[in-house]
Amino acid sequence: MQITSSSPAETEAVAGRLARLLRPGDVVTVSGELGSGKTTFVRGACRALGVTQPVTSPTFTVGHRYDGVAHLDLYRFAGVTAAEWGDLEPYFDGTIAFVEWPEAGEDALPAPRVRVRLRHIDEQRRMIELESPEPTLLQELS
Repeated sequence: MQITSSSPAETEAVAGRLARLLRPGDVVTVSGELGSGKTTFVRGACRALGVTQPVTSPTFTVGHRYDGVAHLDLYRFAGVTAAEWGDLEPYFDGTIAFVEWPEAGEDALPAPRVRVRLRHIDEQRRMIELESPEPTLLQELS
């Protein structure tokens, strides 16, 4: 499924609609080039899930955990070793986990329920691509 977003608010709204369909244990990977709106997407999902704290990129801390929600950023990882997975695994315990830059952890991460890809269309607009092994899940976003 592809959705065009014309603003950060629209990107957050799409994420919010998706978030309402998720449940603890779900993993959502969020990929795209720098500045494409990954953290904006996660912020919208977190808001819909009741997170009231500031939602910022965890690039330098690797992860943030909120009440029932985890937000990870694997940008600085070249891969995920067994030892590193030991540090990451608690973020997935009983949460809805959003993982930015998931490519580094593809072999170690739990299978995502939804894969999100964001890309620039132009300076203002973004293409949000959503993919899930459960086609009916995404139909509810239309």
